This record gives sequence, structure tokens and C-alpha cells, in this order.
Amino acid sequence: MITMIGVGVQYKGGTSIYATQHTNIYHGFTAVTNIVFAYCAHVAFFGLIAEMEEPKDFTKALCLLQGFEIVLYVTAATVIYYYVGTGVASPALGSAGPVLKKVAYGVAIPTIIGAGVVNGHVGLKYIYVRIFRKSGRMAKRDFVSVGSWVAIGVTCWIIAWIIGEGIPSFTNIVSLISSLFASWFTYGLSGVYWLHMNWGYWFSSPRKIALTILNFLIVGIGGTICGLGLYASGKAIHDDSSRASFTCANNAD
Repeated sequence: MITMIGVGVQYKGGTSIYATQHTNIYHGFTAVTNIVFAYCAHVAFFGLIAEMEEPKDFTKALCLLQGFEIVLYVTAATVIYYYVGTGVASPALGSAGPVLKKVAYGVAIPTIIGAGVVNGHVGLKYIYVRIFRKSGRMAKRDFVSVGSWVAIGVTCWIIAWIIGEGIPSFTNIVSLISSLFASWFTYGLSGVYWLHMNWGYWFSSPRKIALTILNFLIVGIGGTICGLGLYASGKAIHDDSSRASFTCANNAD
């Protein structure tokens, strides 16, 4: 909201808007992977369902979340692009002007940290459960169980910090994450799961045939995002001339 107000006051608007833009596959697919990143929370769904008192209510919660999310994303993107045009920064908070940009980041910091902590917790829990699932230690609160959780957390956050500092461009790191993980957790694996669960029944009825084709397409989409996304993000990282790795320089593009 602060960013939208800021760009509305600072810019005239409507001066550099293009429905289509000449580009190449490298820049175009970097944009695609950035959009994919906005909807890549699927990896957290299983953990959230497992901890719900009524897991059957997850579908309703998910529909409500996605509805608000799409409206918010489309509204913010439309307003900011209308006023800023092709010069919009990534992340868009950087387009709000010198003062309002700091205000916007200050207000957004709690949600940014929260999003990182939630997704980090999901990853840590997957590792922890995989290690101790059959040991009975998950229900204990001793030195080994607590110490293991802390050690896994510290290790993962250090790795995340190294990656974040090593790839200083926000757009490039988002593109890399989308290509490596969102491509499969959000698209490819869901199709693979359906095909596995319905093995032997792919062509048992017209409905199954249609769903089989659909899920093969979903797997193909995941593979395409992964392959082309890795090419685009790899080239972007290679060509990045900012030289801002492991510095406190601004990583907005």
C-alpha cells in the first residue's frame, strides 16, 4: 500500500506502458520464473495439513488464501506498473522513492522475516522428521533431540545466508530458486504423484484419459521451467556485473 501511494505521488503514470515487449528467451524466462516464485508455497502444504486440527478444512483455507493473494498481486502489479512503467525495480518496494522506500521496507520487514522463517521451518522439519522418524526421539525433549534441531537450523540458515550473499541480485536468486525447486514442488511433482497414484488406470475412462494428458502436461511444464529457468538464471548470474557479493550494497535491480 505504501509503495502504491508513493509511486502514485511521485510519478505521472501512463507514459511507458507496453502490452508486449521485444525480448529474448533469457530475459523472458527470467520474468516467468519470478512469477512462478510468487505462487510456490506448495512445499509447505503437507506440513500445514499435518498440523491442522481438521485437515479437511485445508481446501477452504487454500481457496481463501489464493483468492486474496491473486487480487493483491494483480492490484499491486497493475498500479505500480502503470505509474513506474518499465523502470520498476525488483523488488517493487524500491520504486517508492528514497524516503518512502525506507518506510515501505521498514513496514515490510516483519512479513519478510516471517515468510523466511515459515519456509525455513518447513524445510528444517522435513530434514528432522526424515532423520528421526523411526527413532522415537521426535516425542522427546532431551539434549540430542533439541541439539539436533538447533544444529540443523543453524546449518541451514548459514547455507541460506551464503547463497543469499553470493548471489546479490534479488531477481537472479528468485529465478534460481524457482527453477530448482518451485518448478517441481509446484508443478512437476504434483503431476508425477497423480500418475503414480493412478498407475494402471490412465486410460480406464474418458475422464481418466483427459486427466492423464493434463498431468503429463503439468510434468512437462515443470521440466520446462526447470531447464529453461536454470539456463536463464545461470546466464543472468554469469553476466551480472554488480560485483556486490558479500557486501552491504543494495541488491534491488
